[in-house]
Amino acid sequence: MAKNILVTGGAGYIGSHTAKALARAGHRPVTYDNLVYGHRHAVKWGPFVEGDIADTAKLERVIRDEAIDAVVHFAAFAYVGESVTKPEVYFQNNVVGSLSLLDAMRHTGVKPIVFSSTCATYGMPDRMPITEETLQRPINPYGETKLMIERALAWYGPAHDIRSVSLRYFNACGADPEGEIGEEHDPETHLIPLILDAALGRRPAIDVFGTDYPTPDGTAIRDYIHVQDLADAHVKALAYLFDGGETTQVNLGTGTGNSVREVIDAVERVTGRKVPRREVARRAGDPPELVADPRKANRLLGWTPTLSDIDSIIRTAWAWHTRVA
Repeated sequence: MAKNILVTGGAGYIGSHTAKALARAGHRPVTYDNLVYGHRHAVKWGPFVEGDIADTAKLERVIRDEAIDAVVHFAAFAYVGESVTKPEVYFQNNVVGSLSLLDAMRHTGVKPIVFSSTCATYGMPDRMPITEETLQRPINPYGETKLMIERALAWYGPAHDIRSVSLRYFNACGADPEGEIGEEHDPETHLIPLILDAALGRRPAIDVFGTDYPTPDGTAIRDYIHVQDLADAHVKALAYLFDGGETTQVNLGTGTGNSVREVIDAVERVTGRKVPRREVARRAGDPPELVADPRKANRLLGWTPTLSDIDSIIRTAWAWHTRVA
């Protein structure tokens, strides 16, 4: 049955891809975004409302006017380095803003919410793969703010009957296979678009941070997940909640990691271009390896990634990158 879904931060990277997936599933996404980092041109499915999640009264009006049935909550600042230098900005926006959204839900009687969380809540885990029971010890304010909202949602359940699925993403990447939307960050900090920029000559080289990790080729390993697979997981998480599912937390990853060298090799293989690289020292706080155990997502949500092999990720990202070059 079609539902009206409020998508906060829906003009952003993962939010816009999720809006498309919701529309494809027969729902009506209503994008709510302040456009600090989002892009108006990425809103192509359903109505758009410009607003801030700190504006509880406006959120309540939108929820009532659009007859919202559920919320998918992406709106957050997400630059790890910036969160370390400006923690007050991250706690104000990500935590206080999210509590404002939850107030609007309480006041209007909306119960289901899918929350965009992160593997950054795990910090520096001591074993792989990472399960949902792995101890959460964030090492930066960004991860801390996401964990605080996960904890708030756990308490809002018994108190206010708000049911939630917190989706802990690993490394989001790739672009819409149909080329309608893609990854547009300013500044860009994600590995794959930075490598593509080096392949296109937009930057002189890609910096490889650390070549002495205890991994097969000495570079850090991450679990890369295609943004369309992430978007589909949000649709399935909503279906789980609409079917009466209880509050829970779920990892979204493939269970397989790729090293920085492997990603660079994949870019060269897919694009046919050489990627200039520069080996530099490790960044403080970067774990050697972060790989998800995705079995709970498969068991609980019926979700399995289908586009997240590294070549498919690179191929869709390259098509978008060259299109907007």
